[in-house]
Amino acid sequence: MADQNVPPRRPRDDRGWDVRQHPSTGYRDPDASTPHGYPATHPGGQPEYSRGPQWVGPDGFGQPAGPTGGFAQQTGGAGLPNLDDDEEPGRPVGRRKALAALGGTAAVVAGGAALAMTPQVRSLFGDEPVGDATGTAVTDGTAARPSGQQPSTVRTYTEQNESYMGSRAGEALKRNAPTGGRTFSGPAAAAAETPVTVKTVLAKDPILHLARRATFGATPKVVADIRERGIDAWLRTQLDPDKIAPTRAELKLAELPTLKLSTQQLRDQRDQLNERGAQPEREMVEATIARQIWSDRQLYEVMVDFWNDFLHVAADFDGGEVYRASFDRDVIRAHALGSYPEMFLAANKHPALLLYLNQNDSRADAVNENLARENLELYTVGVDGGYTEKDVRQAALLQTGRGVNDGKYVFRPERHYVGKVKILGFTHANNSKDPKKAEAAIDAYLTYLALHPSTAKYVAQSLATRFVSDTPPKSLVDRLAKTYTANKGLVKPVLMTLFSSSEFWAAVGQKVRRPMEYLVATYRTLGVSPEASPKHDNGDNKRTPFARGLRQIYDKLRELGQYPMGQPTPDGYPDVYVAWTSAGTMVNGWNEAGDLLAGYRTTFTYARPEKLVAKPPATAGAYVDALAKRLVQQKLSAREKALILGVAGVSANTRVDATFNGAIAAVARAILASPQHHLR
Repeated sequence: MADQNVPPRRPRDDRGWDVRQHPSTGYRDPDASTPHGYPATHPGGQPEYSRGPQWVGPDGFGQPAGPTGGFAQQTGGAGLPNLDDDEEPGRPVGRRKALAALGGTAAVVAGGAALAMTPQVRSLFGDEPVGDATGTAVTDGTAARPSGQQPSTVRTYTEQNESYMGSRAGEALKRNAPTGGRTFSGPAAAAAETPVTVKTVLAKDPILHLARRATFGATPKVVADIRERGIDAWLRTQLDPDKIAPTRAELKLAELPTLKLSTQQLRDQRDQLNERGAQPEREMVEATIARQIWSDRQLYEVMVDFWNDFLHVAADFDGGEVYRASFDRDVIRAHALGSYPEMFLAANKHPALLLYLNQNDSRADAVNENLARENLELYTVGVDGGYTEKDVRQAALLQTGRGVNDGKYVFRPERHYVGKVKILGFTHANNSKDPKKAEAAIDAYLTYLALHPSTAKYVAQSLATRFVSDTPPKSLVDRLAKTYTANKGLVKPVLMTLFSSSEFWAAVGQKVRRPMEYLVATYRTLGVSPEASPKHDNGDNKRTPFARGLRQIYDKLRELGQYPMGQPTPDGYPDVYVAWTSAGTMVNGWNEAGDLLAGYRTTFTYARPEKLVAKPPATAGAYVDALAKRLVQQKLSAREKALILGVAGVSANTRVDATFNGAIAAVARAILASPQHHLR
């Protein structure tokens, strides 16, 4: 087959994509024949790691950023200025530097901006040429991708998370990660028997560790719930989310008008929705944010986020306004704690994925390889899973015929390639255009992929990276892969193996919150209420305060560089800290924490910072301890505590009132800039 349609190296090779995508100026229903794929990127090398403020990793601080004494001079003990004040005349050390000493970072890698996904930008790269599967020159490869070789041997990148871990910062993290381990009879037994030997500033309390990893942020309520029920019982409840009652915020999601509409209803009502300013793809993201902050089904929401990165379809792709909410509801959420093979098969018949990766344009005489390639590289066996360029081509031929018509999945037998295929050890005669037989052949192949040993390892590696560490031990990955295979891709048994493994409980402090996780955890720990503040004036706005507040969070997350389903390319967001070490992002997050403490956004209700601790101690040192216990569930180290007191310009023995003598908001924000809040 003429190898004219192999996509160029994708944006993850160069890390050059902006978090901002094409603006959503209106709601339209795209024609099914319009290409919906992602653009190619310009050639380039591996990312360069810039120097920035110090990194606070699992050990806590690196080198001191400055003398403690400077912090009392810089603040005067009161007020809550924006952090962009370092250039004020006469200020020896800026407030930003003070907080950087608490929550510093090592390198600006991929958390920021570069290239928008506008149609104009897409046109810079040109449309991918359509190959001719009937061509006489049969070449199953090119000079860059020789026939028969594995993609990992002929490309300049590796698996996404692994590619970042090749930096010096990644190597340092590897040295501190736990190695080896075993599986116990259950999570509680594993927690009780596992010593924590890694260096970390986090308290080595298994209850806190579980609350940080299995939720979007520990809260006093979550911690108390785990202590009361016990680790095993709490996890059993979390693994059965249908039995967990919806929270008040989840019930308020009815205020997002498009959330429960079907694809057909979205198509039929698009004019009315446009008039109301309703944007389905945004409301889906906003609902996801609300659930991350306020749902009691926390482990389920963590897994929804995991699968949205693993089997990724961007929310903002051209067509997402019609199809992406259904993909979230009917594919990801329907199977998040169920069966990955079933999720994978459902995805491959869903209009969102078929349009996003151009499968609707693929036919036997003009094959588009996008979906076939990503099914192998990203959604199952991984780039090192053993497939070759010939396998990609054969898979693309086999999958021809699947597409979208009038908003629904269809199979077009006239477009389907008929002929024997052999892909990564899977062989099928594929000798009929009969829709039932042809679809059965495709489903047999996809099921084979989903249960392949390389897929088991890839899913296991990704889960261990999400829940354990950026460099998870091979021993754990192997056991998770074995459980995946033995249970034919069921998710819950794999999670139970993970939570019953010593590697999980030994990895305290080995994960750093990404920007979205940091902001969501901040909302959670501050106890922000989804109800509007009594001070809020909604005026004549057609959207409710709750809906407007969610839009504000969504917009802030776009600024920070991460929001649910926001990655424009099909690889999803990276899940290792070196991909997110942007000083500007961290400062932006700290400023947002300051805004929450000040209660500026009246669409929600915020606890006044002087009310965070029920009975504030009378001395500054004791008050900092109590506030830290309230916000990060543990006391700070002596050095961190000294830095916090310096922000307020007081000593540990200074008498303070409930407002910390006017500095309570600044003190609380500084605690939220500490490594104890950045680590999870």
